[in-house]
Amino acid sequence: MPAHTFDPTLLREYDVRGVVGKTLHEADARALGRAVGTAVRRRGGSRVAVCYDGRLSSPDMEAAVVEGLSAAGVTALKIGLGPTPQLYFAVHHLDADGGIMITGSHNPPEYNGFKLVLGKKAVFGEDIQALGRMAAAGDFESGSAEPETHDVFEAYVDRLVQDFHGPESLKIAWDAGNGAAGPAMRRLTERLPGEHILLFDEVDGTFPNHHPDPTVPRYLETLKETVLREGCDLGIAFDGDGDRIGALDGQGRPLWGDQMMLLLARDVLKERPGATIIADVKASQILFDGIAELGGTPLMWKTGHSLIKAKMQEVDSPFAGEMSAHLFFADHFYGHDDGLYAAVRLLNALGSWGKSLAEFRDSLPQVMNTPELRFPCPEERKKPVIEEVRSRLQEAGAEVDATDGVRVRDGSGWWLLRASNTQDVLVARCEAQDEAALERLRRTLNEQLAASGIEAQEN
Repeated sequence: MPAHTFDPTLLREYDVRGVVGKTLHEADARALGRAVGTAVRRRGGSRVAVCYDGRLSSPDMEAAVVEGLSAAGVTALKIGLGPTPQLYFAVHHLDADGGIMITGSHNPPEYNGFKLVLGKKAVFGEDIQALGRMAAAGDFESGSAEPETHDVFEAYVDRLVQDFHGPESLKIAWDAGNGAAGPAMRRLTERLPGEHILLFDEVDGTFPNHHPDPTVPRYLETLKETVLREGCDLGIAFDGDGDRIGALDGQGRPLWGDQMMLLLARDVLKERPGATIIADVKASQILFDGIAELGGTPLMWKTGHSLIKAKMQEVDSPFAGEMSAHLFFADHFYGHDDGLYAAVRLLNALGSWGKSLAEFRDSLPQVMNTPELRFPCPEERKKPVIEEVRSRLQEAGAEVDATDGVRVRDGSGWWLLRASNTQDVLVARCEAQDEAALERLRRTLNEQLAASGIEAQEN
């Protein structure tokens, strides 16, 4: 296979992703398969699990990936259509030497991409760039290997059910958003006690009912209506590739990733007293303080599923999560983000809590916070702007955490500004005890943006 150059926008911090027919083509999938296969062979491996989501372009992309792996002399273990966590599970279940998931995650239908595993670890950052350089140099291994087909679906659902010990009589509405988690969600709910109402569990890569992103309130409207109409105890939703979870309480109110984490951390810390619980820099201070109050060791870390997973292994953390509701369990599980498994653990935690999800939500300290604010910023200006803001704040004597961008403690609240790793934007959040303090933090944020020439008006 000749050398291959990827579009520079394809190789992201956490994965490979682009617009099909514009920045992403089957030739890219073939070259990526060959590059991953080469990396696996040079590490002494020979088998790579391959899975694909429900997007219309995914079957053809999967076929091209398999061709690339085969040409590198690596056996592709084809597990068919499924959510991203089913691929992660298959890497362990089949003891594969790596994995490739063809998925556009929660992006619009015209997108697709790849999440990569080498050994049992996620591939990100410099390792993704190294695959790009390998392809550009045509530095590939050659060989011939026949792909194999493996059905891991029932084994995956068995593994999800294995850890369930939650309430027996809950009424739950579930929404897969026509994403790849639908079939596994259907099979899981057949195995769980209680009453289950399923929404949009048929896989459809055009996403005809709503976009599959459970962190956006408008995409939870049908689930909310169902919860309220049917008198459900809670609602659960998944993103397009099933590695993130959304939740509504019985009053139809959302619980965001950091709020779910605090409920889940209670259970983890009962078994692992003092354990390190990791959350990303966008999470509420309520979470970090709550973990400490529960006897855990809170650790703030960089946003990004691959970065969080690597940090978990480094500090032996049993549980971690992001504001975006990637939730990672190394406690009884494999340390990766699995929305369906997180749902099982959420039900368990509700049972331990002994009250409703609405009562848990009401028990949380009341603070005011913004949604995620996004400010357009040219790629080449993102990191310099963050450095300029950090420098000005530190010179002024502000309390700054520079783990990922700048997170500033200011009186009764905090604000965050960081560079997105996936888009040409700066991302911000503010949290305070009351509306007046929140507005003051937003003014400070806007002043800092304006000082670096960034339009202080979020999308």
